[in-house]
Amino acid sequence: MATALARAVAELARHLSWQETARHFRLDWKSVAAIVRRMVEYGLARRRRRPLHVLGIDEVSRRKRHHYLTVVYDLERGVLLWVGEDRRGEALVRFFTPLGRRRSATIQVVCLEMWKPYLKAVREHARKAQILFDRFHLVQHLKRAVDEVRRSEMRRLSDQQKAPFKKTRFLLLKNPWNLTPTERERLSTLVRWNTPIVRAYCLKEAFQLFWDDRHPARAQEHLRRWIHSAMRSRLQPFNDFVRLLRAHLDGVLGWTRLLVSNSVLEGMNNRIKPVSHRALGFRSVANFTAAIYHCCAHLPLPAED
Repeated sequence: MATALARAVAELARHLSWQETARHFRLDWKSVAAIVRRMVEYGLARRRRRPLHVLGIDEVSRRKRHHYLTVVYDLERGVLLWVGEDRRGEALVRFFTPLGRRRSATIQVVCLEMWKPYLKAVREHARKAQILFDRFHLVQHLKRAVDEVRRSEMRRLSDQQKAPFKKTRFLLLKNPWNLTPTERERLSTLVRWNTPIVRAYCLKEAFQLFWDDRHPARAQEHLRRWIHSAMRSRLQPFNDFVRLLRAHLDGVLGWTRLLVSNSVLEGMNNRIKPVSHRALGFRSVANFTAAIYHCCAHLPLPAED
């Protein structure tokens, strides 16, 4: 197939589903898939190999029932680097091995979630890198603790006692600046109650102040006092969250020095989702991976004839 036509097909496939692209050019769907895969191979072979300093690692859901892909992102330049099947440590080994020791040694920061297989692979292959736990995932753990307290209390309270707290899940988990005037008014009424649910909410908001302090010593002291308060609260989900913090304290405190987050990567994941939805899901991992590279990695295409 002529390069000009293949390039035109590839460019349209970045915006439409492969089925729609096939209809537009009156081609078979498999022909479009073959073109995209070939263009991805071309682009990956010819993209510039720049030194890597700040990486972000996360997973994206491929299908239901815990089918995942691992994605690696250059957070310094905002570029998708690599996509691999599953979320086991072996997936990251397949990323690091081709890099070699020299390129791996240039990595200064790796931002990721608290997932042991990822951590093990990073510590083995990027030994000089500062591990930084992503703010987004850490806050997710914190919100989960709040929700566990709420659900536990709702099971324990009588119908009369639980009435003020009905339909408050998202109210308690929302950031205060995102609340509507009606929600703020209802929240101001709720926090007057001295209940475990309110204590959990106050602990959540007190922890969030950690992200705003740019002075490492003050931030560390704030976190120390917060941990003390959380342990005294006698709320088991927060005790579990404290144990998680203590086990990974260096990676959490690194935030105050580096101010790096996987928010860029979360944005990339939001770009990956429509890639899957456009085709109502990909049965083949190879096709889904090729589509992600093609739409999200800014790979070069062949020049027109």
